[in-house]
Amino acid sequence: MTTLENIKLSQLLEAAFFVSDTPLNVKQLKTELLVNYQVSHQQIRDVITELVIKYKNSGVNLVKVASGYRFETITALSDDLAFFVAKLNKEKAPKYSRALLETLALIAYKQPITRGEIEDIRGVAVSSYIMKTLLERNWVKVVGNKEVPGRPSLYATTKVFLDYFSLTSLTQLPELMPMAELGATAQPV
Repeated sequence: MTTLENIKLSQLLEAAFFVSDTPLNVKQLKTELLVNYQVSHQQIRDVITELVIKYKNSGVNLVKVASGYRFETITALSDDLAFFVAKLNKEKAPKYSRALLETLALIAYKQPITRGEIEDIRGVAVSSYIMKTLLERNWVKVVGNKEVPGRPSLYATTKVFLDYFSLTSLTQLPELMPMAELGATAQPV
């Protein structure tokens, strides 16, 4: 095995983060990218820290999400910069229904949860399309069955969900408002 200078390691990791479609973690980098080099996990972490600092004040940031690290455009782009960057992205952002987002939020905050429990909280039936969409996007998964008659599936969020919303863990979800405050802030329709 050959050793790798920090400059070369930095260039290699930087390139890997730029070309990867998915977040990369230290273990993946060591076993897949750097398999032929003698590099410690700590060296990789140190170089990642340097890259995070290097990109801190640029148009992209190297950020940690649940599955590892990835480059993201900065969320605080000024309106004029955001306008120009948006022109380059020809894809329209998907629009999600309120019902889908409510269902996803309930799963995220109350997991593991059954479809029946979601319906009880929301007060309406959860369409099969919503559950299918959440499962196909790999934002939720079946993590078991509840030990009650009918043994309904228990749903929980995935790392893909965390990655999509740029979270490293569920503890980063915003705190829920008490129901009394929620009713007071609701606007009449």
